[in-house]
Amino acid sequence: MADEVAKLLNISSDSAYRRIRGEKQITFEEAQSLAVAFKISLDQLIDISPEGVLFQGNYVKPKTYRFDEFLTGIFHNMSYFNRFKKKEFYYSCKDMPIFHHFHFREVAAFKWFFWMKTYLQFPEFTNRKFKFSDYPDDFFLMDQKVLSLYLDLPSTEIWNFESMNIVLRQIEFCRYSQVFESDKDILRLYEAVENLWDHLERQAVLGYKFNHNDPEKKPRGEFKMYFNEVHLGDNSMLVLLDNVKISFLVHTTVNYMMTRDVAFNENMYNYMQNLMKRSTLISQVGERERSRFFKIIRERIARRKQTLLSKT
Repeated sequence: MADEVAKLLNISSDSAYRRIRGEKQITFEEAQSLAVAFKISLDQLIDISPEGVLFQGNYVKPKTYRFDEFLTGIFHNMSYFNRFKKKEFYYSCKDMPIFHHFHFREVAAFKWFFWMKTYLQFPEFTNRKFKFSDYPDDFFLMDQKVLSLYLDLPSTEIWNFESMNIVLRQIEFCRYSQVFESDKDILRLYEAVENLWDHLERQAVLGYKFNHNDPEKKPRGEFKMYFNEVHLGDNSMLVLLDNVKISFLVHTTVNYMMTRDVAFNENMYNYMQNLMKRSTLISQVGERERSRFFKIIRERIARRKQTLLSKT
């Protein structure tokens, strides 16, 4: 650490050690340089509580931050989370959490295409048709790395009917927009979504996560699934790492930003706890509500599949 501080402040290692031990006070300019370099809030260090909250993040853009970098960023975050002894991950689901896409390449490919073409409007997607084969192998390889880390992370997810309806509406939008090359591709995608839904239900029944390709269903991280019939989630996330809390807010559909602000995270934690109290636990217990929840979504998928099959 002394070498890093010395290099950053352009001082000797001995001077850096004296600052680290508190034998020599650092100047305001030095404190600013350290805060910027290591992304530390000086307000929090000196116990100032401003009305503003400091967030960090990046934005998926064609020239500066592409989707592979976005996936790599998620990978680094998940790797960091799993280093801690005590860890918990909370997710208020407006949409299906991105980690679930990665179980099935078809779903991951479609969501990537839809985001790039519709929301982020990458130029190369303007007149592009959807093809499963267009999803790059290196993307899916990173998907699997992220998925493995997610599977090991004890998680609590709060779902509602809209959480799954979003992907169904996106498929229908692309269907009517004639983005698919054939109805067979749409049917294949619906079947992948159906398989994903079946896998989620099996995890909810067992109360733990496992890889869908694992025939032994080897237990990974704990999986708590809640159902809330009236609350629409906002894709906000909270992670508890030993005694530290970090919040993540999803914005502009794909992008996210994070904060370590203590007051904000305490408020987020209380929000999650209150939301869970007003929801029904459907993992391991709550069989009746769980069956109803999964049945309703499964019937919606089946109706869409039947519509396609009746045309052939």
